[in-house]
Amino acid sequence: MAFVLSPLMALVLVSYGPGGSLGCDLSQNHVLVGRWNLRLLGQMRNFPPRFCLQDRKDFAFPQEMVEGGQLQEAQAFSVLHEMFQQSLSLFHTERSSAAWDTTLLAQLRTGLHQQLDNLDACLGQIMGEEDSALGRTGPTLAVKRYFQGIHVYLQEKEYSDCAWEIVRVEMMRSLSSSTSLQERLRNMGRDLNSP
Repeated sequence: MAFVLSPLMALVLVSYGPGGSLGCDLSQNHVLVGRWNLRLLGQMRNFPPRFCLQDRKDFAFPQEMVEGGQLQEAQAFSVLHEMFQQSLSLFHTERSSAAWDTTLLAQLRTGLHQQLDNLDACLGQIMGEEDSALGRTGPTLAVKRYFQGIHVYLQEKEYSDCAWEIVRVEMMRSLSSSTSLQERLRNMGRDLNSP
Protein backbone atom coordinates (compact mmCIF):
# COMPACT_ATOMS: atom_id res chain seq x y z
CA MET A 1 0.00 0.00 0.00
CA ALA A 2 1.40 3.39 -0.95
CA PHE A 3 2.25 5.96 1.69
CA VAL A 4 -0.10 8.94 1.31
CA LEU A 5 0.13 12.17 3.27
CA SER A 6 -2.94 14.21 3.96
CA PRO A 7 -2.70 17.94 3.26
CA LEU A 8 -2.77 18.72 7.02
CA MET A 9 0.02 16.28 7.77
CA ALA A 10 2.09 17.58 4.83
CA LEU A 11 1.70 21.15 6.13
CA VAL A 12 2.76 20.10 9.60
CA LEU A 13 5.76 18.15 8.31
CA VAL A 14 6.95 21.09 6.19
CA SER A 15 6.73 23.36 9.21
CA TYR A 16 9.13 21.07 11.04
CA GLY A 17 11.71 21.25 8.27
CA PRO A 18 15.31 22.41 8.83
CA GLY A 19 14.47 26.11 8.70
CA GLY A 20 11.37 25.70 10.85
CA SER A 21 12.93 24.41 14.06
CA LEU A 22 11.03 25.91 16.92
CA GLY A 23 13.40 25.21 19.79
CA CYS A 24 11.57 24.70 23.05
CA ASP A 25 8.45 26.53 22.06
CA LEU A 26 5.86 23.79 21.68
CA SER A 27 4.10 25.54 18.88
CA GLN A 28 0.61 25.17 17.53
CA ASN A 29 2.08 22.76 14.96
CA HIS A 30 3.14 20.44 17.77
CA VAL A 31 -0.43 20.51 19.06
CA LEU A 32 -1.81 19.89 15.55
CA VAL A 33 0.42 16.84 15.14
CA GLY A 34 -0.83 15.54 18.49
CA ARG A 35 -4.45 15.97 17.43
CA TRP A 36 -3.66 14.33 14.09
CA ASN A 37 -2.10 11.36 15.91
CA LEU A 38 -5.21 10.92 18.03
CA ARG A 39 -7.37 11.09 14.92
CA LEU A 40 -5.23 8.43 13.25
CA LEU A 41 -5.52 6.18 16.29
CA GLY A 42 -9.29 6.57 16.07
CA GLN A 43 -9.25 5.63 12.39
CA MET A 44 -7.11 2.56 13.10
CA ARG A 45 -9.98 0.84 14.90
CA ASN A 46 -10.57 -2.50 13.23
CA PHE A 47 -13.66 -3.53 15.19
CA PRO A 48 -15.67 -2.25 18.14
CA PRO A 49 -13.76 -2.53 21.44
CA ARG A 50 -16.81 -4.19 23.02
CA PHE A 51 -15.77 -7.41 21.24
CA CYS A 52 -12.62 -7.40 23.38
CA LEU A 53 -14.08 -6.74 26.82
CA GLN A 54 -12.63 -9.99 28.16
CA ASP A 55 -9.13 -8.67 27.31
CA ARG A 56 -9.44 -5.32 29.10
CA LYS A 57 -6.66 -4.39 31.48
CA ASP A 58 -5.82 -1.46 33.69
CA PHE A 59 -2.31 -0.50 32.63
CA ALA A 60 -2.02 1.96 35.55
CA PHE A 61 -1.28 5.03 33.46
CA PRO A 62 0.51 7.54 35.77
CA GLN A 63 -2.08 10.21 35.02
CA GLU A 64 -1.48 12.35 38.09
CA MET A 65 2.21 12.56 37.20
CA VAL A 66 1.52 13.45 33.57
CA GLU A 67 -1.32 15.88 34.15
CA GLY A 68 -0.22 17.20 37.52
CA GLY A 69 1.06 20.72 37.83
CA GLN A 70 3.90 19.79 40.18
CA LEU A 71 6.40 18.77 37.49
CA GLN A 72 9.28 21.13 36.87
CA GLU A 73 9.92 22.11 33.25
CA ALA A 74 12.81 19.65 32.73
CA GLN A 75 10.80 16.81 34.30
CA ALA A 76 7.77 17.63 32.16
CA PHE A 77 9.82 17.57 28.94
CA SER A 78 11.45 14.33 30.07
CA VAL A 79 8.06 12.70 30.73
CA LEU A 80 6.65 13.79 27.38
CA HIS A 81 9.80 12.70 25.57
CA GLU A 82 9.58 9.28 27.20
CA MET A 83 5.90 8.96 26.29
CA PHE A 84 6.52 9.71 22.62
CA GLN A 85 9.65 7.59 22.47
CA GLN A 86 7.88 4.61 24.03
CA SER A 87 4.78 5.13 21.85
CA LEU A 88 6.91 5.20 18.74
CA SER A 89 8.72 2.06 19.88
CA LEU A 90 5.41 0.32 20.54
CA PHE A 91 4.08 1.11 17.07
CA HIS A 92 7.36 0.07 15.48
CA THR A 93 7.21 -3.46 16.84
CA GLU A 94 7.25 -6.09 14.15
CA ARG A 95 3.77 -7.32 14.99
CA SER A 96 2.12 -3.89 14.96
CA SER A 97 2.18 -3.88 11.15
CA ALA A 98 0.00 -6.98 11.05
CA ALA A 99 -2.63 -5.40 13.30
CA TRP A 100 -3.51 -2.27 11.35
CA ASP A 101 -3.74 -0.57 7.98
CA THR A 102 -0.12 0.08 7.02
CA THR A 103 -0.83 3.56 5.60
CA LEU A 104 -2.45 4.76 8.82
CA LEU A 105 0.28 3.12 10.87
CA ALA A 106 3.00 4.82 8.80
CA GLN A 107 1.28 8.20 9.22
CA LEU A 108 1.01 7.66 12.98
CA ARG A 109 4.70 6.73 13.18
CA THR A 110 5.59 9.87 11.23
CA GLY A 111 3.50 12.07 13.53
CA LEU A 112 4.96 10.54 16.69
CA HIS A 113 8.44 10.95 15.25
CA GLN A 114 7.79 14.64 14.54
CA GLN A 115 6.64 15.22 18.10
CA LEU A 116 9.65 13.34 19.43
CA ASP A 117 12.01 15.42 17.26
CA ASN A 118 10.49 18.62 18.62
CA LEU A 119 10.95 17.41 22.17
CA ASP A 120 14.54 16.27 21.43
CA ALA A 121 15.42 19.86 20.59
CA CYS A 122 13.91 21.02 23.87
CA LEU A 123 15.60 18.40 25.99
CA GLY A 124 18.98 19.33 24.53
CA GLN A 125 18.44 22.95 25.55
CA ILE A 126 16.83 22.37 28.95
CA MET A 127 18.61 19.38 30.39
CA GLY A 128 22.29 19.59 31.21
CA GLU A 129 24.63 16.87 32.38
CA GLU A 130 23.39 17.21 35.95
CA ASP A 131 19.82 16.53 34.82
CA SER A 132 20.59 13.28 32.97
CA ALA A 133 19.30 11.26 35.94
CA LEU A 134 15.75 12.54 35.30
CA GLY A 135 15.17 9.69 32.86
CA ARG A 136 15.90 7.09 35.52
CA THR A 137 13.78 8.39 38.39
CA GLY A 138 10.36 9.67 39.36
CA PRO A 139 7.72 10.45 36.78
CA THR A 140 9.81 9.40 33.76
CA LEU A 141 10.49 6.02 35.33
CA ALA A 142 6.75 5.63 35.99
CA VAL A 143 6.09 6.20 32.27
CA LYS A 144 8.74 3.60 31.36
CA ARG A 145 7.12 1.07 33.69
CA TYR A 146 3.70 1.83 32.22
CA PHE A 147 4.92 1.03 28.72
CA GLN A 148 6.77 -2.07 29.93
CA GLY A 149 3.42 -3.29 31.25
CA ILE A 150 1.87 -2.75 27.82
CA HIS A 151 4.64 -4.73 26.13
CA VAL A 152 4.25 -7.59 28.65
CA TYR A 153 0.48 -7.58 28.09
CA LEU A 154 0.91 -7.87 24.32
CA GLN A 155 3.34 -10.76 24.77
CA GLU A 156 1.01 -12.55 27.18
CA LYS A 157 -1.89 -12.13 24.74
CA GLU A 158 0.36 -13.27 21.88
CA TYR A 159 -0.22 -10.02 20.01
CA SER A 160 -3.83 -10.92 19.30
CA ASP A 161 -6.11 -8.53 17.44
CA CYS A 162 -8.05 -7.88 20.64
CA ALA A 163 -4.84 -7.15 22.55
CA TRP A 164 -3.83 -4.58 19.95
CA GLU A 165 -7.32 -3.06 20.05
CA ILE A 166 -7.10 -2.70 23.85
CA VAL A 167 -3.65 -1.11 23.46
CA ARG A 168 -4.94 1.25 20.73
CA VAL A 169 -7.69 2.49 23.05
CA GLU A 170 -5.17 2.82 25.91
CA MET A 171 -2.79 4.81 23.71
CA MET A 172 -5.60 7.16 22.74
CA ARG A 173 -6.26 7.73 26.42
CA SER A 174 -2.62 8.25 27.42
CA LEU A 175 -1.70 10.48 24.48
CA SER A 176 -4.86 12.49 25.05
CA SER A 177 -3.87 12.92 28.71
CA SER A 178 -0.46 14.21 27.69
CA THR A 179 -2.17 17.13 25.95
CA SER A 180 -2.61 19.10 29.18
CA LEU A 181 1.09 18.76 29.97
CA GLN A 182 1.99 19.86 26.44
CA GLU A 183 -0.30 22.88 26.80
CA ARG A 184 1.34 23.77 30.11
CA LEU A 185 4.80 23.58 28.53
CA ARG A 186 3.61 25.54 25.52
CA ASN A 187 2.34 28.28 27.82
CA MET A 188 5.63 28.25 29.74
CA GLY A 189 7.49 28.75 26.47
CA ARG A 190 5.24 31.64 25.54
CA ASP A 191 5.76 33.25 28.95
CA LEU A 192 9.53 32.87 28.68
CA ASN A 193 9.55 34.37 25.18
CA SER A 194 7.36 37.36 26.10
CA PRO A 195 9.07 40.79 26.19
